[in-house]
Amino acid sequence: MATMTRPRTDTGVWVKHGVIGGIIAGVVFAMFEMIMAAVLMGTGAFFMPLRMIGAIVLGQQALAPTYPLVTAGAVGIILHMMFAIVFGVVFALIASAVPPLRESSGALVVAASVFGLLLWVVNFYVIAPAAGWVWFPQQSSAVVQFVAHTFMYGTVLGLYLDRTAARAGMED
Repeated sequence: MATMTRPRTDTGVWVKHGVIGGIIAGVVFAMFEMIMAAVLMGTGAFFMPLRMIGAIVLGQQALAPTYPLVTAGAVGIILHMMFAIVFGVVFALIASAVPPLRESSGALVVAASVFGLLLWVVNFYVIAPAAGWVWFPQQSSAVVQFVAHTFMYGTVLGLYLDRTAARAGMED
């Protein structure tokens, strides 16, 4: 019995779905982060993940409760979604270029999950300390970050790409 392989689809299809998948995974990730912040630190911490992201641009003062939430939150949302889209496109380009990823649902989802895990490790433990954003590793739960990056972003992105970009050429 022959195994079915997915035909190579156009890179543009993967990029388009990387953008959409990045948005979807970014929203799931952000909601998980915000809910977990409220559960673990109280309802007043619900917007802290957005403040933390906004502080990348606005500075550490954006973490203070006296700093305008609208400003910190808006900058946090914009920056978070930009990162989510860029990372979604980067992974989609990788997947489109690697036949085992674009041809296997399991490989695609596992690779996307590992990609999410690597985003956490690199962003929190390499880039953030080097840039002076010490609040990321210091003020967040490693377990929450592991789950958020690996499953709420990476797995969601992989599942979306598997259902869309990877199957786009199968209808032809």
